[in-house]
Amino acid sequence: MTEFDPVSMLRILRSHEVAFVVVGGVAARLRGAPLLTQDVDITPEPTAANLGRLASALEDMEARLRSASDPEGVRFPFDAKLLATKKLWTLTTMHGDLDLVLEPAGFAGFEELAGGASPLRVATQPDLYVEVAALSDVIASKEAAGREKDLAALPLLRTTLRESKTD
Repeated sequence: MTEFDPVSMLRILRSHEVAFVVVGGVAARLRGAPLLTQDVDITPEPTAANLGRLASALEDMEARLRSASDPEGVRFPFDAKLLATKKLWTLTTMHGDLDLVLEPAGFAGFEELAGGASPLRVATQPDLYVEVAALSDVIASKEAAGREKDLAALPLLRTTLRESKTD
């Protein structure tokens, strides 16, 4: 099993100048919620040029399609055209699991999320900033998805949002 290293994933995406918004559990964590997660979810800008840069980053991360029947993942030749064909890609990389969520639940995609996102520093990395979805948008997306694990996280996320607005 690959050790989960979200900092390395985000650094590679930034080094390839991929435009994206961090969503899901990592976004909640970067916004201060003590939420545990096992993957990085991003919503990339869906332009052909950006998806081409994303494909290069995926190659550097040795990305493969996640598969229950193959723990190592299935090798797949990613390119911009292919990445544009699906709303969700579940991948595994040399740094852990990465989900490309082109249309998160409750949102039309990158442009809508980018409006509420802001750059945040990642962990203790002084030179690594990424665009992170607003916590209210993470909550809205989890509500819209309605999955059991998302609904279970909502009380903690709402508490974090309430506390962050009173500081």
